[in-house]
Amino acid sequence: MAKETMKCKIHEGNPAGAIYGLGFIGAAVYFIGQATTFWMGVLGFLKALVWPAFLVYGLLKFLGM
Repeated sequence: MAKETMKCKIHEGNPAGAIYGLGFIGAAVYFIGQATTFWMGVLGFLKALVWPAFLVYGLLKFLGM
């Protein structure tokens, strides 16, 4: 019987995940720091999860599109 070999792909050099992670931390600190109540802090955490959407929206608004 021949042994089957398993091949494993290793993805290296993916900076997008690191950039998103750092952006998430920064957005969470900003939004939670602006919160005045507990529930505003929860909302700030949720906003931090989708910070790229706010970034693209602000960019398109700035460009007048």
